[in-house]
Amino acid sequence: MSRLETNRDGSDTEAEQGFTVLIPARLASTRLPDKPLADLGGAPMVVRVAQRARLSAARRCVVAADSIAIIEACHQHGIEAVQTRPDHPSGSDRLAEACELLRLDDDAIVVNVQGDEPLIEPALIDAVARLLAERPDASMGTAAHPIASVADFTNPNVVKVVLDARQLALYFSRAPIPWWRDGFAQGIATLPQPAPLRHIGIYAYRAGFLRQFPALPQAPIETGEALEQLRVLWHGHRIAVHVTEVAPGAGVDTPADLERVRRFFAS
Repeated sequence: MSRLETNRDGSDTEAEQGFTVLIPARLASTRLPDKPLADLGGAPMVVRVAQRARLSAARRCVVAADSIAIIEACHQHGIEAVQTRPDHPSGSDRLAEACELLRLDDDAIVVNVQGDEPLIEPALIDAVARLLAERPDASMGTAAHPIASVADFTNPNVVKVVLDARQLALYFSRAPIPWWRDGFAQGIATLPQPAPLRHIGIYAYRAGFLRQFPALPQAPIETGEALEQLRVLWHGHRIAVHVTEVAPGAGVDTPADLERVRRFFAS
């Protein structure tokens, strides 16, 4: 998708005019202190994420940070950044404040790229942004890919999603879903068919909905599963899902993840 295209009638659509990538970055981390500033081949991790995002069709890429240290690191590498409050309970709240600081129109499309995904594919960012332009019935967009192993299917840290016929999310869960009728009798030795889907943590919003989202009451299913996107479904909004056959690059959650990604950049 190009940065600026025109419709057949010559008009520019909202998505074709471009979208904004917002990257939430929080300095505090229980497993990896100062994770956004971790060095990856001579640049901080959050900068590496922004550099990947800049390869997408986004017209603007902005880091939404909670610390002046992150802001300064971004500016040193030519990355736009805004400082948000340090007490936000979630990344969505941080992005909602960033929408206000950037004065984004309510119909502007925003893609939330996580600040610990330095290997994210620019094409995936474009595909998720395109969902909202093509799906006026959806308040959000996200992505998924087929699960290939029983270990991932049963891992509660691997979030699964089930879709309807229109590629809209029915439910997200840490449990192995969908579950076939005789699953307990057979044990989980094989995967159900068609292959279950792993949710990829990238989101597209319209800025107007993103502003409203933090004010929505938490849902019981959200607190039980510890999955914020379930609040959207609970309140009757729809989430469109782009299914890709390509698994995303490794994110950074643990010291072992960090060393693996460092080796990638070193090579």
